[in-house]
Amino acid sequence: MLQRLRRELPELWQYEDIAALVPGAVSEHVAAVLDVLEHRIDMADVTTPPAGIEFARRLAEHGVQISNLLRIYRLVHAGLLRLFLEETAPLTTTPESITKATIAFSMMGFEYVDRTAEGAVAAYQRERDRWLQRRLIMINEASTLIGTTLDTTRTAQELADVGTDGFADLVTVDLLDSAFQEDGMEPAAALSVVRRVAQRSVLDGCPDSAVDTGQTHVYPEESEPARALATGEPLRYRVTASDLPAWLGAPADHRGALRGIRSVLLVPLRARGIPLGLAQFLRYQASDPFDDEDLFLAQEIASRAAVYIDNARRYTQERSTALTLQRSLLQHQMPEQAAVETACRYLPCGSRAGVGGDWYDVIPLSGARVALVVGDVVGRGLHASATMGRLRTAVRAFADIDLMPDDLLTHLNDVVIRLQREEEGNADEFSATCLYAVYDPVSRLCSLASAGHVPPAVVTPLTSRSRVGSTSRAVDFPEVPIGPPLGLGGLPFETAQFELPQGSLLALYTDGLIESGTRDVDTALAVMGDVLAQAPASLEDTCDALLHALLPTRPADDVALLVARTKALDADHVATLGLPSDPSVVSDARKFVSAQLAAWELEGMAFTTELMVSELVTNAIRYGKAPVQLRMILQSTLTCEVSDASSTAPHLRRAQVFDEGGRGLQLVAALAHRWGSRHNRDGKVIWAEQPLPAGGDPMGL
Repeated sequence: MLQRLRRELPELWQYEDIAALVPGAVSEHVAAVLDVLEHRIDMADVTTPPAGIEFARRLAEHGVQISNLLRIYRLVHAGLLRLFLEETAPLTTTPESITKATIAFSMMGFEYVDRTAEGAVAAYQRERDRWLQRRLIMINEASTLIGTTLDTTRTAQELADVGTDGFADLVTVDLLDSAFQEDGMEPAAALSVVRRVAQRSVLDGCPDSAVDTGQTHVYPEESEPARALATGEPLRYRVTASDLPAWLGAPADHRGALRGIRSVLLVPLRARGIPLGLAQFLRYQASDPFDDEDLFLAQEIASRAAVYIDNARRYTQERSTALTLQRSLLQHQMPEQAAVETACRYLPCGSRAGVGGDWYDVIPLSGARVALVVGDVVGRGLHASATMGRLRTAVRAFADIDLMPDDLLTHLNDVVIRLQREEEGNADEFSATCLYAVYDPVSRLCSLASAGHVPPAVVTPLTSRSRVGSTSRAVDFPEVPIGPPLGLGGLPFETAQFELPQGSLLALYTDGLIESGTRDVDTALAVMGDVLAQAPASLEDTCDALLHALLPTRPADDVALLVARTKALDADHVATLGLPSDPSVVSDARKFVSAQLAAWELEGMAFTTELMVSELVTNAIRYGKAPVQLRMILQSTLTCEVSDASSTAPHLRRAQVFDEGGRGLQLVAALAHRWGSRHNRDGKVIWAEQPLPAGGDPMGL
């Protein structure tokens, strides 16, 4: 019977444990049949022999089809019937006796097969159900435990951890080295170099593998791993004790441990049609070799893990690109200006949401003023970073024409609405907040407007009235009018103004600094106030102290922080002259300019400055409205401003040959380093700026 089973079902003998059970199971069945015949045992008392139960269970473990189990019973039954006929033939020559005995034995045999096969099938099904339950549990665990983060290395390690939880003895995960590069590699090289990113062994003190984690290596050409990686088809490989495959690549100090490997599954990691790497599942001699069902299970787990790994890879690349774009669009070196001293920080979020659209900016304005900007684009990723760049450019363009804060936000709101209309599908999600502040060191006046943005923190310096020995300063969060976020329209924006003593601190920030799932906003503002009240002299240290106090862990949202310490221009650097609306006062303006330049030891600039001031004052008297005022500001440059009450903007035109006028602004534009105009609530200001001669400011500003 054993010879016939081996001949009819050779596939069973590839499993060593099953091959070892077959003789005992067949012997127990033969003995049971003989007992029935000899002792006239009632068929109702017949049960499946223990070896038959264990045999059926092992078939289920290895995924052998149940039809093979039933075929074994038919083969054994047929074999016993043939042997019975061979034994009865010499005992009688009466055909009726032989027929009667044959019928009786056949009926007994069929009933025996039915009863014992029923028990074997039940044992097979129970084991199969347990195996399927374990498979479902493992798949469920893989879905739960793999892909908990968007970190490529950690996701690969989670695959190795799940694979060694009752399935394999050793799991290694190799990813293509090109998967870590944004620009990729040539196809020929892309499938040759892999990096070991994760591995785990269930054996304590046993080397995990011949390749260390983080090490790159190359699969030998024509080896099984190279073929599986190239074709995308999984492989099940049996390792014999005498033949350790070369592609395991074990050095001398590892080969002793790796000789215990008995079976290997090579499962390519592919997602969205892209090869990512290879997962290897290995079992040692103490474990059963992998079968086809194990291969299918490993494929299912690996395919899920490959999607998570690809998501993490794509996220990492997009985050890196967005962060690079974000940082490239932000200021790295603050422009030279005399109005404020600044320090800034930008922190990308630490969550899966990705890099956002937070930004800050410091923009020098005419008249020694400076604009301080902080904004936040709603959304994450490359789109938010690109939108941030567009809005930052728009703010700089509007600042260049010296718009009031509320007017600037109105124009910026129009830009956002126009961008919304140009978007396809994301129009409703496109919005932003912005805080725009202008500080004038001459008047020490701060003008600001908010489009849905959190107000700044204002820290006034210590005064002579402060308590003796006190180092704490007053911190205030002014109640400025907050308009709607950009892109929503509706309510207008308003400009708030307040005076700042010299040495005051302005802290502008995005909501990521104060919003947290474990703390309310009021508590965060209180912490910010405590830090700013004891702020060190260094603005860089102040930024670090704020981030340390408010963000003990990685932020859940992007954070932009801009801290500015105000300065003031004293009277020695500002000269003002009121002028009546009379053309004869132009000469007085020139005399005033000449005298002031002499006081500033800048006599060499007198001719050019007098000429420009003459043209500016003449235009103001001729085309503007009283009152007219001339103001000279000495800082890193020399600025001359002429203001009047008219809102009509000047127009630079090309004068014809015989025109008697129209060349004033052309002269100003030709002589000045920069010139322009700005409007305010009382009219307009025309200004012209000149660089100081070599040697800098003779007044020592």
